[in-house]
Amino acid sequence: MINKKQYNKMTVINGGHFSDLEGFYEEISQLFMKDEDWKVGTLDGFDDILYGVTTDITWKNSQKSKENLGFDATKEFYENKIRQGKPYNVKLIQQKLKELIDGNGPTLFEILIEIIESHKNITLILD
Repeated sequence: MINKKQYNKMTVINGGHFSDLEGFYEEISQLFMKDEDWKVGTLDGFDDILYGVTTDITWKNSQKSKENLGFDATKEFYENKIRQGKPYNVKLIQQKLKELIDGNGPTLFEILIEIIESHKNITLILD
């Protein structure tokens, strides 16, 4: 179990520290999982570690992250999951990829923002 007291009231995600989703997971693991023996490695895992957390998150260099985790990275993310097949729901991922290409689906950056904003005890500041 994660000790919720370890979390600061102010957390800084630095977009200058990473340029892809794996780097983002590494950054998040350093910030929220210092004393744990596992690291964040999925969107669901990122969402899970935010439950019960109360903090202000400032995302520095967020414009860089928005570009790095934009359309191209998201397209590649979905294509990799489709190639892998099981355990992924390929039909669902193909639909998400189609929505992205059609301009209606969120990018990885937007998905990460949605995850953070879904937690009411977290205030997000894009810097």
